[in-house]
Amino acid sequence: MRTSKLVTISLLPELLEEAEKLAKAEKRTRSEFFREAIRHYIEEKKWERIYRYGRMKAQEQGLAEADVERLVDEFRAEQINVKSGN
Repeated sequence: MRTSKLVTISLLPELLEEAEKLAKAEKRTRSEFFREAIRHYIEEKKWERIYRYGRMKAQEQGLAEADVERLVDEFRAEQINVKSGN
């Protein structure tokens, strides 16, 4: 039984040609290439949502980017101290 689904998409010829060149250079099939591209796109969108949420929360609390970086560094240092028993 097939565990994947067949999908048909339309691409401009130039885009398909470029994708096929990259797939060939990476020794991948077209399907492997497009699956990886879609996985990468989905992961990128997840991170965009996380960053957008972080920016919104920082703005709500009146924090600047430097404040956020400092707080993250402080939190990480605390976690290291907790793990090392200090």
